[in-house]
Amino acid sequence: MSTPILRAAVMAAAWLPALGAVAAPLSLEQAVELAVQRSQMTQSARASAMSASQMARAAGQQPDPVLTLGIDNLPATGRSRFSTSAEEMTMKRIGIAQEWVSVEKRAAREAAAQALAGRETVMEKVAAADARLQSALAYIEAYYAGEAARLTALNERHAREELAAGKGRLATVSGSSAEVLGLASALGAAEDESADLLQQKGGFMAALQRWTGVPGDELSEPRLAVAPSQEGFVAAHPLVVARQRDIDLGRQEVEVARLNRKPNWSYEVSYGQRVGRPDLVSIGVSIPLPVATDARQDRETAAKRALVDKAEADTEEARRAAAGEYAALANDARRLQERIERLQAAVVEPLRQRTAATLAAYRSNQASLVMLFEARHAEVEAQRKVLNLRRDLAKVQTQLNFKPIAQGALQ
Repeated sequence: MSTPILRAAVMAAAWLPALGAVAAPLSLEQAVELAVQRSQMTQSARASAMSASQMARAAGQQPDPVLTLGIDNLPATGRSRFSTSAEEMTMKRIGIAQEWVSVEKRAAREAAAQALAGRETVMEKVAAADARLQSALAYIEAYYAGEAARLTALNERHAREELAAGKGRLATVSGSSAEVLGLASALGAAEDESADLLQQKGGFMAALQRWTGVPGDELSEPRLAVAPSQEGFVAAHPLVVARQRDIDLGRQEVEVARLNRKPNWSYEVSYGQRVGRPDLVSIGVSIPLPVATDARQDRETAAKRALVDKAEADTEEARRAAAGEYAALANDARRLQERIERLQAAVVEPLRQRTAATLAAYRSNQASLVMLFEARHAEVEAQRKVLNLRRDLAKVQTQLNFKPIAQGALQ
């Protein structure tokens, strides 16, 4: 085998798995995973969490020392003005100062920074949950739009079959031009309805591609997991989780404010050089004097405590809202399931039997083509109604499954 042919064979073998992957239908799980991976909001939240994590590491450190340089007692007038060697009292000085923050304070600041980093980490998971939910809803819409288009195409096929049969019967005594014209009109309506649903499907597929980044021409039937319990839904609800982190952050900030009532001391050591006289060493301590703690430090602490109260109230309100949301969704899911079962048994099945009976009557010349088309059309329309209910049920189940932060992500 020649080298070019061998190379072509190797390349074809390498591309086979990729071609198979492209041809395979896109599943709901794959779409959700792709959406999370390429979500810019998730990446933005991840960068913010990384920034907060880095700041948390710095929060527990001592402030940087301060290098001081200066000249003391420099003449400002006379012949020796601005001379550093004419006056015995002139001294060149170099020193270093350090603000000293207690271990307790630094630990509190680091804990507050870690709480902020934890909140930003949660926001990354909230962004991921939103990407999962939105992509899953787009998938549901696209899939059921395709299924509706298939049912409409069935209506169109029935109309074509009946119209062809009607035209064939025109040559016989049983044929009717009015019947043929009616079937032609029904075919036109079915074709327009198919075009409308294909247009809708194209829009939904474009929305899905916005999240996944892949065309996804074929979609697998979505299989949704069992919905979580109300407790699990509320505990993992993005708003509740974010508000809970606000409480943690607020409590740490209260501790920081409480410790700020104790001022930080600053220490300084300097070395002074003089001309013709001994050099000098200076040692000093700067101690802030909190003379009005009730008007400043205590007010700051009270403000932080009020923010904790606010965060706790917001969290409780978020829990109630999440519980109400779960109750509404669970009720919708139950009612939709009941309607689907009722329609399937009380409407679709009788219409299916009616279609079979009408077809048998038509074959024995006891029913017209119009009657057969109407029976088939009514059956397909009932199936479309059931399909719409299944779509609505899938959307409700999607919200129950994908609205909360993914299981395990809160650990």
